[in-house]
Amino acid sequence: MTAEIISVGTELLLGNILNTNAQYLSRELADLGITVQRESTIGDNHDRLADFVNEAKSRCDLLVFTGGLGPTADDLTKETVAACFGDELVFDASEWEKITGYFARTGRETTPNNRKQAMVPAKGHKIINNHGTAPGAWFEQDGRCAVLMPGVPHEMKAMWTESVRPLLLARQNCTLHSVTLRVLGGESDIEYRVRDLLENPNPTAAIYCKTGECEIRITARARSDEDGEKMCRAYAKKFYDTLGDAVYDEDVAGLEETVVDTLKEKGLTISTAESCTGGLIAQRLTSVSGSSEVFGYGFVTYWKQAKTKLVGVDPAVIGKYNVVSAPVAAQMALGAAAASGADIALSVTGVAGPTGGDEVRPVGTVYLGAARDGVAYVKKLFVTRPDRALVRARAAQAALELGLRLAQGKIPEGTQALTAARQSDDAALAALDRAFVRETS
Repeated sequence: MTAEIISVGTELLLGNILNTNAQYLSRELADLGITVQRESTIGDNHDRLADFVNEAKSRCDLLVFTGGLGPTADDLTKETVAACFGDELVFDASEWEKITGYFARTGRETTPNNRKQAMVPAKGHKIINNHGTAPGAWFEQDGRCAVLMPGVPHEMKAMWTESVRPLLLARQNCTLHSVTLRVLGGESDIEYRVRDLLENPNPTAAIYCKTGECEIRITARARSDEDGEKMCRAYAKKFYDTLGDAVYDEDVAGLEETVVDTLKEKGLTISTAESCTGGLIAQRLTSVSGSSEVFGYGFVTYWKQAKTKLVGVDPAVIGKYNVVSAPVAAQMALGAAAASGADIALSVTGVAGPTGGDEVRPVGTVYLGAARDGVAYVKKLFVTRPDRALVRARAAQAALELGLRLAQGKIPEGTQALTAARQSDDAALAALDRAFVRETS
């Protein structure tokens, strides 16, 4: 089955509203094994919308609409699509009762234009909206289907989950099973390595880019859940064989969830000492339910004085090597571990921008530290795009990756080590600094 997603609303074309519905629906349709051929946005104009619908229904099997189901004159989606699919709208007394009841409960009175929302397909059928006043609609003609949902995201998502997805799943006449692999690394590199695996008809695989990682969603169409699971597992193994431990988990919300779960499994604790990320790493860790079992301390050491007072960074080291340096990141990690008593400590210091950089440390330069068992492992990160939010997000992601590897008992790749015993040794600090500064010289 092929589909087009059509978002209706002049406010979308004007940029007044961010269209998150299309992104959500694209992923949901892909999960159902439905190929999305186009995503389009069109304004509240009857003639243009009618022309577009007639063209789109000749191209694909399913049209998925969001928006234009309200009571105002410019809410034209339902009547326009009905005409294009040879249907008409009739008044639904039960929907009207629902609308008037809702207004009464909120202390308001209905107006004549509210009756518009109680109009439903005569040949097709309405789709119940349990979270708003505008019912959805389903139209069908010559094997082509159109589903109409509200533009309000929470109403649309609820209608999709409760009603539309089950309808489409039933039409697929099969069971769908999915597994989502979380993979560390950049999209271009990952996509190149697994490019051949993304062309399979069943199971299908699709890659989605995130900050510092990607998702690979594998979906199998099968006769039963058991068969679908077997197919997904067999195909997932191909990705594991290709990507190795870059695949860090399956079906989790993010890297922080895996870090917390791994720490729990190993009986370990973790702490953080953050500068340019301002507590973002701690925030991500504590967003995971049950993180209090493994996380007790988070130091936000934005000032130089804070680094010295809270996690014991030597002011002389800051003066000699700069606050954004490998020696400082190492001492921050070792100091956070000592101050908190945690098994693992993460540190970050950098130039998030948009100002503050220099020739040696341009905007986007970040040093990361991760300490365990009296050894700090330091890594340098450079974000080429001088976007403050992006630099902070990338730094937090990279720090969590370091924490995961130490929790797994692995030495993180691309790091230089400094022991607690030598953290005040001039020669050792100088060597650590040179290992990274040399990279930019």
